[in-house]
Amino acid sequence: MRRPISLLILGLIISCSGPDRKNVKDMTDEELRVYADELAQKFIIVDGHVDLPYRMEIKGFMLSKTIEDVSVETDGNFDYPKAKRGGLDAPFMSIYTPSVYQETGGAKQFADSLIDMVMRLPEAFPDMFRMANSPAEITENFEKELVSLPMGMENGAPVEDDITNVKYFFDRGIRYITLAHATDNQICDSSYDTTATWNGLSPFGEEVVAEMNKWGIMVDISHITDSAAFDVFRITRAPVIASHSSCRKFTPGFHRNMSDDVLKALAANGGVIHINFGSSFLSKEVQDRQSKMQEDLTNYRIENSLSTDDEAYKAYAKAYAVANDVYEDIQTVADHIDHVVNLVGIDHVGFGSDFDGVGDSLPKGLKDVSMYPNLILELLIRGYSEEEIAKICYKNTFRVWNEVADVAQRLQENS
Repeated sequence: MRRPISLLILGLIISCSGPDRKNVKDMTDEELRVYADELAQKFIIVDGHVDLPYRMEIKGFMLSKTIEDVSVETDGNFDYPKAKRGGLDAPFMSIYTPSVYQETGGAKQFADSLIDMVMRLPEAFPDMFRMANSPAEITENFEKELVSLPMGMENGAPVEDDITNVKYFFDRGIRYITLAHATDNQICDSSYDTTATWNGLSPFGEEVVAEMNKWGIMVDISHITDSAAFDVFRITRAPVIASHSSCRKFTPGFHRNMSDDVLKALAANGGVIHINFGSSFLSKEVQDRQSKMQEDLTNYRIENSLSTDDEAYKAYAKAYAVANDVYEDIQTVADHIDHVVNLVGIDHVGFGSDFDGVGDSLPKGLKDVSMYPNLILELLIRGYSEEEIAKICYKNTFRVWNEVADVAQRLQENS
């Protein structure tokens, strides 16, 4: 869905008014692209979810004192050169704990190991990266031309059954917790699960949400069921986020994305949805094509006695993906942003790419963190003003984050 023409015209009028506005309507394609690049560097860009820590863990860095050299170009979605080209200033490092640790134990230890690994990045590259625990620290780092590394914990499993672990992870630098991941856990039900263990939040989960409010950790409703989300809205004293979700309107039946009802409740709560860039989050058509691709690739491997690690299989899979158009376009990411804006307003949307977490399913034009200017360009074409783009890039997230901190301060003072 594209923005209504009336809104597009209005946006162009707004963006062209005032002494510091540029006349977008009269720009050439090249001038628009330069303008988009300028805005990407001018504004702080926050991304709600980047999976670099788990990418490093997969490569074995968790087991040593070394870290992947992201000071140079890598084959991943995120590294320092790409971030600087794209204007990315504050990627939330995802401290992702797989659901298997809910069964085996060791979730807290695993999360700690990823936090340790993220903290080694600024130690190894002090002129490039800096940890950040607040919007003020991100702003200070931005002025020093450093990339901030705030942290969010994906899956509440590391809280285990000990409510004091909420404060423990706050002290370690965690500033949001995604309450669940692939399966129901001790806190709430997962959108990917079908068991409805709690039909929303568990009694312990209600305590966790209240404790997160008390210490200033943003509650993240990505990955959880609608019923769990509405339980969160009922209990929370502070606005919440969805760190990396898109709109269910475009993916009917895909409960991992946000329904319109949840989006309206999120806006009433004052929260923000950070749009996921993964192609499977963006349209039902691509989901169907990707499902067929997986079936065809499985048959190909069986027929040719290949594994997923074989170079012949990798080459075939890459060629198949290109030939069968299993990637969405950058315009569809903007469609999701449009939908949120048209439904609940400009104050409730941001970026939550899931870079390094959605594999090779990223849309055309948004394949890595160097490409944020492409999305800003698309927003300019659709009539978004500089102020609206600034809100999407960082102001909406900063507002929620600061409000969460303010609520925590009041709760601590009154406890």
